[in-house]
Amino acid sequence: MAGLAESGSNPDVDLLYDINGLAKDAPRWFDRGVEFVGEYGLLIAMVLLVAGCWWTVRRRGGEDAASSVAAVVWAPLAAGIAVLVNVPIRDFVARPRPFVDHQGLEVLVSGKTDYSFVSDHATLTMAVAVGLFIANRKFGLIGIGLALLEGFCRVYMGVHYPTDVIGGFALGTAVALLLSPLAMLLLTPVAKAVEGSARVGGLIRARGAALAGEEAVIAGARVERAEDRDLAA
Repeated sequence: MAGLAESGSNPDVDLLYDINGLAKDAPRWFDRGVEFVGEYGLLIAMVLLVAGCWWTVRRRGGEDAASSVAAVVWAPLAAGIAVLVNVPIRDFVARPRPFVDHQGLEVLVSGKTDYSFVSDHATLTMAVAVGLFIANRKFGLIGIGLALLEGFCRVYMGVHYPTDVIGGFALGTAVALLLSPLAMLLLTPVAKAVEGSARVGGLIRARGAALAGEEAVIAGARVERAEDRDLAA
């Protein structure tokens, strides 16, 4: 199987060796950094991104505050569902990790004994990113960028083929998009109920966040009534 990389008859393996080969030439400290980022760092970043998106939409307020927060909540839920869907897929495909069938790889993370296709990390990060894109495009685009970086790191680390990552991206995107209408149908009423609560309503709309269309009134300013305008005319 390793000979496929040299013959060029398998682009997936060729790209694996090309990307993972960068780890052999990189300083040890850089490889350790990629290992942490690819294994834990980007997952932590996605959690912070979800929190930042939630904080932004609740402070913005507006009539769609409940649906916006519901969309943010859907992002991590979509990731969880996508990873669960991946469990039978991995067992059915039963693809060994790249280092099992190919020699000469620089494997940065040891102890990976489960199957390779599809990548859980790629699935999870892309599902969160697409879910956030539904709620807020800016945060969604940042999430997609982080997901792409995650996919690169997994191949760089020698624990996934490029097609494992692409499959994870496709699975995460499919779950986040296809189940989004049903998720919003179920989550939005819950968010609206929370919004109406005096105790936890701040989770949906920050105090002082106005509804769309409301006009700000300066304290102490005289409010002109319709009757006054009629008399003046």
